[in-house]
Amino acid sequence: MHVKLHLFVQIFTLVFFPTAIWVFLQLLSITPINEWLLKGLQTVGCMPPPVSSAVILTKAVGGNEAAAIFNSAFGSFLGIVITPLLLLLFLGSSSSVPFTSIFSQLFMTVVVPLIIGQIVRRYIKDWLERKKPPFGAISSCVLLMIIYTTFCDTFANPNIDLDKFSLIIIVFIIFSVQMSFMFLTFLFSTRNNSTFTPADTVAIVFCSTHKSLTLGIPMLKIVFAGYEHLSLISVPLLIYHPAQILLGSLLVPTIKSWMVSRQKALKLTRQPKAPVKV
Repeated sequence: MHVKLHLFVQIFTLVFFPTAIWVFLQLLSITPINEWLLKGLQTVGCMPPPVSSAVILTKAVGGNEAAAIFNSAFGSFLGIVITPLLLLLFLGSSSSVPFTSIFSQLFMTVVVPLIIGQIVRRYIKDWLERKKPPFGAISSCVLLMIIYTTFCDTFANPNIDLDKFSLIIIVFIIFSVQMSFMFLTFLFSTRNNSTFTPADTVAIVFCSTHKSLTLGIPMLKIVFAGYEHLSLISVPLLIYHPAQILLGSLLVPTIKSWMVSRQKALKLTRQPKAPVKV
């Protein structure tokens, strides 16, 4: 029921993030950077939050894990509808795939497996709790396969026109954007009139700035089906995903130290002062 936190995360992720990237790309459009890589940056901005990385990092710090789980799951569901709309709004689509077909394919790819999984889980819940299958390892392997096959598709394309200068600049931009947005969400959530706790701030920083690769790649392949530059458009998202995990992991000790010290300071300020004896 922490509505203010949920609104902040979802509006930042699905409204502010893509809009800010669009404004930034208007400035970069006059540079010699490959235009399709720049369009790929826009697709990164349109993606929903991931289900795993933001939650794992929030838990590692000791932040509001429940808020991270809710916003990751809720954002992923919103992304099924909002992300294709954002992609079509900011980039358009030269594919012949009808709008209704895009949503039906996304529904079959994302929603139907989830519904089937929830139904099956009701009947095998006891068995799952006894056996504890290694779902974490399985999902990591599947994610690695998605990244690997997408890289293969990208660089196996004989028509790909990817220069080293553009690629290096895009990597630098991705790290800079992510650091800037993490700092921005931190400032917003810790300002004086903010009602967010330090644990809330941790969830906000990670959930607002992380983007989903597992939902992003299928969405790009559906929305831009048959698009000759799909490989180049996918590159920034492929870079952003490991970048967010790397940056997040490096910042875990620093953020955890800040959160603990902040919680101690707040606890001291809330303690009633002892009466002075005369």
